[in-house]
Amino acid sequence: MKNIALVGFMGTGKTTVGKILARRMNYAFVDIDALIEKEQGAAITRIFSEFGEPYFRKLEADMISRLSCQEGLVISAGGGAVMDSRNVDNLKMCGSLVCLTASPEVILKRVGGSTHRPLLKTPDPLGRVKELLAARAPYYARADITVDTDGLTAEEAAGRILDLVGEL
Repeated sequence: MKNIALVGFMGTGKTTVGKILARRMNYAFVDIDALIEKEQGAAITRIFSEFGEPYFRKLEADMISRLSCQEGLVISAGGGAVMDSRNVDNLKMCGSLVCLTASPEVILKRVGGSTHRPLLKTPDPLGRVKELLAARAPYYARADITVDTDGLTAEEAAGRILDLVGEL
């Protein structure tokens, strides 16, 4: 059973679409951030503020390494997981890597009111989203499949992913 790993920027639908995919495929849904929070006994925002992003990225890489070749999973990886090529390699080794995208404006609309997004705690969140998307674009391009979630319901995005994964 080949895994499906979802990557992409925050607010592109990784968790929502991932849960639908898992249900449709009778796979388990795994959210890397949620597992880290459970293991660490702390929210991602707290981990970032108390220990810094490099510490969080190590936890993330370790979790991805542990999960990547289990079978029958839909894995939702954090938005920055692709910045470490080992994560991309691990996720692709035992499954399809799907990048979900959305426009900066849609992303900000989806997550703008959220208080648990440490990378958006800035005076210009839209500018920060654009900056981070540009920096991560080459990493997201390593995905096997890219699905733009602008204008799609989560159900439609899941359907599109299933169609495209079936073509691989």
